[in-house]
Amino acid sequence: MTSEAHAAIEAVWRIESARLIAGLARIVRDVGIAEDLAQDALVAALEQWPETGIPRNPGAWLMGTAKHRAVDLLPRRTVLDRKHEELGRELAITQAVTVAAFETATDDDVGDDLLRLMFTACHPVLSRDARVGLTLRLLGGLTTDEIARAFLVPEPTIAQRIVRAKRTLTEAHVPFELPDADALAPRLASVLEVVYLIFNEGYSATAGDDWMRPGLCDEALRLGRMLAELAPAEPEVHGLVALMEIQASRSPARVGKDGEPVLLLDQDRRRWDQLLVRRGFAALERAESLGGAFGPYALQAAIAACHARAGSADETDWARLAALYDALGQVGPSPIVELNHAVAVGMAFGPAAGLEVADGLLADPSLKGYHLLPAVRGDLLAKLGRDVDAAGEFRRAADLTRNARERTLLLERATRLEDLAPPSDDVGQGGDIG
Repeated sequence: MTSEAHAAIEAVWRIESARLIAGLARIVRDVGIAEDLAQDALVAALEQWPETGIPRNPGAWLMGTAKHRAVDLLPRRTVLDRKHEELGRELAITQAVTVAAFETATDDDVGDDLLRLMFTACHPVLSRDARVGLTLRLLGGLTTDEIARAFLVPEPTIAQRIVRAKRTLTEAHVPFELPDADALAPRLASVLEVVYLIFNEGYSATAGDDWMRPGLCDEALRLGRMLAELAPAEPEVHGLVALMEIQASRSPARVGKDGEPVLLLDQDRRRWDQLLVRRGFAALERAESLGGAFGPYALQAAIAACHARAGSADETDWARLAALYDALGQVGPSPIVELNHAVAVGMAFGPAAGLEVADGLLADPSLKGYHLLPAVRGDLLAKLGRDVDAAGEFRRAADLTRNARERTLLLERATRLEDLAPPSDDVGQGGDIG
């Protein structure tokens, strides 16, 4: 097979795989079987398309091939699963029903199928890691190797997670359907959480040598935009899209010429992608137009928009940001939200006020290993002129982070502060450092 043909088939698969699996899952009512059938169709495409050329409608070709294989596969599996000979008479009926389902299935409800697939892949019965892996596999069209490399996890680990996830869905009899009104809110929250987890891992990698993994940001944005089209009346969906669009706009300015991280306050905002900023503003306006109080994603989008409207860090309305973080803390209390609140308070009302908020988090067990707590305290202490204390905090943060680029940045900040500190400075002046 030529490399051009392989690249073309790979591109088609990325575009069509989610719709293909979703349509098949509607028919066979099992995500695992649907993915197997889709993979069979892909293998057939890899065998035939280099010789025959890519069909005019590759999605329809893949669906048709998968349906034909399913008609053969499902009765055979039914036979294998049935242990009692007297049930054999039902086989003909099963096959007739299956064929009828394939013949009557149309593309009219592709949107509903994709939405069902999202809610299934992100079902709360699965662990968070399983939801992320399954979503990227089924809706992102990524291979297990690509997912493993993105999250710096061994490929067998990702493969096992995906296999277990599909088995769990089958054993738990999770239906391939949209949740009813009573179950919609918690199920939607699970979907949004998975999409944002994928985005965050791309935006600020938790480990490895790279500060960012843009491919994951792109996948999350694609999933978020898809979800906004499929659930246009949900304000939090538009809030999440707005948040990701605006945050993604900063990407060109977040990395220096040698790949080093550039923090928000130091970024050249002229390098922010204004198309993404405008898209983010539009999504936020859409969330606002739907009415009601802002949820956590829309509030975070409003925070991101506040940064995007300012031409520089000095022009930022930090008092408004502090108020928005306070509101976010009321909607979804979290020590990480409170830590961000400390930063905004420090910028709006002075580093001493911010440090007081940050110090209130020192006893929180969930932040014990979170590197950004000492990093924030280090920044506030440096602004107060407590250079040695600040350096110690930056070194503590460097010890906690698993990202090599971030570790280098933190150690450089510590070294600069230690070089500035006069010999008489004593770590003892920061007796509150724990």
